[in-house]
Amino acid sequence: MNVSKIQADALNYQVTIEIAAADYQEPLRKRLNEYKRRADIKGFRRGMAPMGLIQRMYGDQALYESVNGLVSEQLDKFINEEKIRVVGEPLPSEDQPQLSWKAGEDFTFKFDLAQTPELNFEVNKDDKIPYYDINITAAEKKAQKEQLLQQYGSLQEGKKAGENDYIVADIANEGHKAEGVYVAIASVAEEARGAFIGKKAGDKFELDVNAAFTNETDRAAMLKVDKAQLETLNPMFTFTVVNVKTYVAAEENQETYDKIFGKDVVTTPEQFEEKIEERIKASHVQEANYRFGADVRKFYVEKAKLELPEAFLKRWLIYANEGKFTADQVEKEFPAFIEDFKWQLVRGYIMQKFGLKVSREDIQAAAESFVAYQYAMYGMAGVPENIIKSSAENVLQDQNQYRRLEEQCEDNAAIAKVREEVTLQTKKISQDKFRELK
Repeated sequence: MNVSKIQADALNYQVTIEIAAADYQEPLRKRLNEYKRRADIKGFRRGMAPMGLIQRMYGDQALYESVNGLVSEQLDKFINEEKIRVVGEPLPSEDQPQLSWKAGEDFTFKFDLAQTPELNFEVNKDDKIPYYDINITAAEKKAQKEQLLQQYGSLQEGKKAGENDYIVADIANEGHKAEGVYVAIASVAEEARGAFIGKKAGDKFELDVNAAFTNETDRAAMLKVDKAQLETLNPMFTFTVVNVKTYVAAEENQETYDKIFGKDVVTTPEQFEEKIEERIKASHVQEANYRFGADVRKFYVEKAKLELPEAFLKRWLIYANEGKFTADQVEKEFPAFIEDFKWQLVRGYIMQKFGLKVSREDIQAAAESFVAYQYAMYGMAGVPENIIKSSAENVLQDQNQYRRLEEQCEDNAAIAKVREEVTLQTKKISQDKFRELK
């Protein structure tokens, strides 16, 4: 066997592995004997079939496995001895010789390999990264209060329908009738919305439901029919308004305080204002931390001055995804991929430099937090802990979700450590100006 390399630059290699016929004779003999031992062929006792028959049946496969086993062994040995920080995986070279796969012949294999650059930078007080302290304004507090009261409001009887109201109507044509249909005016196609606005109980009007309700699933639910029946219906319906429902914001009183914060947590308007401010501040801190994380990524990716084997990476993305992406698609998405890949390398370097680790418990906690957030998005606060834990375990069974949460934990660990080590340049800023930042 002979292994040689051509190093195109600091990051790219071509490795040639030459396998002579004598090199694979013993591995091939052992593999054929293994096939013979396991062979269950009609007319012969198990393991007693003649070797000539075994060679005819399994010779090509045994040759392929024997040679490839040697190639893999030599390639791994080369990577370890050369201490190559492999990117992706080795790829067959574009000038790979044609192979005939006949026993007794020599074989030549060529592979392209690429490696990541060696990182070496400091993380210390000389590094200055901005951290934004977002001001809380009276207008923001007013808007948050209105939003909370609106969120805990209720539908009440209205007189004339406005654009954010609902109507309850009986609808009918010569072939179909549906009674007590709720229509959210905001969900009606914009060009048909005017037919509803200003209507009151007892009003009647004609409407093409196909034009007004373009989503077939919603239209079928409103008409109380199966989706397949829609094509058979005349779309012109008479709407008779039964009543109008208006969404009214909750009053600011003890009952509302208890609904929002829990019984007797807030008992005065002043405490309500304090709680609103706390919520806004928590939201601002979350936004500021997210921005800080983005600035850390940008700062250290630039500081690392990473050069990557981009041509190899594009080839590898196409190869590794087995035709799921075309070269054009990879080219289009590559800038975002390469920026994320650079951060992965930088994050790994920071974690290694400071001995940071992510535990299974960290990932479990992240999964539980994710699940609790999902429940909250559907208005389900205070879900029992055992349900949260069970749902989190289900999330972690998905390998893609597990890796996403693991990377999130690694991000958090690296960014938290950076925050301890660098100089924060705290800057007060309005929310409007903060959101204009690039």
